Amino acid sequence: MYGMGMGRHRVDGFDRRESTASRKATLWRVGRYVFGHYRFSLLVVVACIVVSSAATLVSSLFTKTLFDDYIVPLTRMDNPEYGSLAQALFGLAVVLFVGVVCSYAYNRMMIHVSQGTMLRLRKDLFSHMQSLPVGFFDTHAHGDVMSHFTNDVDTLRQLIGQSLPSLLSSLITLTITFASMVVLSVPLTIVAVIMSVVMALATMKLGRLSRSHFREQQVNIGRVNGFIEEMMTGQKVVKVFNHEAQAVSDFGKINEELRSSAYNANKIANIVMPVNGNLGNLGYVLIAVVGAAWALTPSTSQLAPLSLGTLVAFLTLNKNFSRPVSSISQEINSILNASVGAERIFEMLDEQPEDEGGALTLDSPLGGVEFRDVDFSYVPDRQVLFDINIKAMPGKKIAFVGGTGAGKTTLTNLINRFYDIQDGTILYDGVNIYELNKKSLRRSLGIVLQETRLFTGSVLDNIRFGRLDANDHDCVRAAKLVGADAFIRRLSDGYHTVLSGDGGNLSQGERQLLAIARAAIADPPVLILDEATSSIDTRTERLVQQGMDQLMKGRTTFIIAHRLSTVRNADCIIVLERGRIIEQGTHDELLALRGKYYQLYTGSGIAS
Repeated sequence: MYGMGMGRHRVDGFDRRESTASRKATLWRVGRYVFGHYRFSLLVVVACIVVSSAATLVSSLFTKTLFDDYIVPLTRMDNPEYGSLAQALFGLAVVLFVGVVCSYAYNRMMIHVSQGTMLRLRKDLFSHMQSLPVGFFDTHAHGDVMSHFTNDVDTLRQLIGQSLPSLLSSLITLTITFASMVVLSVPLTIVAVIMSVVMALATMKLGRLSRSHFREQQVNIGRVNGFIEEMMTGQKVVKVFNHEAQAVSDFGKINEELRSSAYNANKIANIVMPVNGNLGNLGYVLIAVVGAAWALTPSTSQLAPLSLGTLVAFLTLNKNFSRPVSSISQEINSILNASVGAERIFEMLDEQPEDEGGALTLDSPLGGVEFRDVDFSYVPDRQVLFDINIKAMPGKKIAFVGGTGAGKTTLTNLINRFYDIQDGTILYDGVNIYELNKKSLRRSLGIVLQETRLFTGSVLDNIRFGRLDANDHDCVRAAKLVGADAFIRRLSDGYHTVLSGDGGNLSQGERQLLAIARAAIADPPVLILDEATSSIDTRTERLVQQGMDQLMKGRTTFIIAHRLSTVRNADCIIVLERGRIIEQGTHDELLALRGKYYQLYTGSGIAS
């Protein structure tokens, strides 16, 4: 048991050292990030903080002069003259005014620095997010990703805009105050330093206890955001299945976890200032007692006299000394806790971006696609595609059919390299797709996904999403091609109608028609239609089918569909089952085989 305890102690010690090193690296990175963009502004801030701190020190030291050189002598005069005192007070007022101006200046400057840094950081985060592979979003909750842009960035704003300037100001104040205290009285300085060390140790101990809870709090904030985002997007499903009460119950659980972690973090952090305040007051009283005893003691050769002005000035300096010690301890804890948010931000920024693929670009692609002996798995040891061999000649229509989870959508995701295969080869116009630049490859593909996604903007903007340089006439022509023009013109502002909330003011079929028009305007040599007409009723499908036929004419088209009207005209129908091709051929050939396709067809698995 003893040996096990020692081993655990070593592991915990190693984890703490590793965690400390990680925090230091994170804070150093934050410093480099800020200083790299705002070097001049930060130098001005440092200069203003020095001047402001010096002004505070001058006012504290002035109390010694005030008592020893003015108040005490004036009390002994029969006809006191206050002119010199007035001049000294005016000089002090000028110094304090300069200090106030510098304090205002550096606080305004830090607002500029912190907000500017947040602007750059959010931009860098968003730009990097756009470069991440699809697999990243498959494995990270969307709400947690959003939390990086909101809570984590705001935590970093507090670090840069408040904690770091306060820490720097406290360090400068502490340094010059300590020097002044040593000049006034070494013995009293020793007493002040002892109390300050006690304050620092107490704060470090409390901060260590709260730090792990702050990280847990940030993680739980991400979970809450993710749950809310999930419930908002799935609100119709929630209501259809009367899941409101259960959703509230589930939210209550994760909300309680957030409350618990926030409570544990803040119940410790919030007692730091009261503890330090009382320790500071205790030190103040102790120095006052020691100083008063010293001042009342007759001077000896070993102990120089202590004047009233020196004692009053030292007590003022002690307040100025203990306050920065308390503030430094508090700000260090705040900085270390804020480093949790910074770590999460840099973890996302350090995520490996999607590689650009090969160096070859497609100048005039024909659209020939071939799978040779392809194996694929999303995660190791769970293979989902086995020995896939498909050859789609340019301009041909290939249809995939099969049950849920057969691998139909996975095949189309491999064509555009959303995921990379483990074995085999995929050729595009006879060239291995790994040799092709990904942007060039995807530019040659038009995709209509089963889950329609529209963006905030006008109808024209959403159609133009397929080709950003398209003019309004091109967008209208694409809409007419797929049969979307009629319903668009019935909208309140026609093509200029603004869509919001993923096109929530449109029917599912209308949203799908816009997605098809978006693919049409891209004018790609290869089309991927993943249940492209699944949300369109039979009447609407008949209207759009002619446009779809025009759209597919002369293009290599991969179709995932359950409706016979789309599948039966394909040049080749591929039947998948558990990631394997079990049948392929034309509609008539597969019916003649009386195999799986025949069963699906006669059993209404593929509905006419």
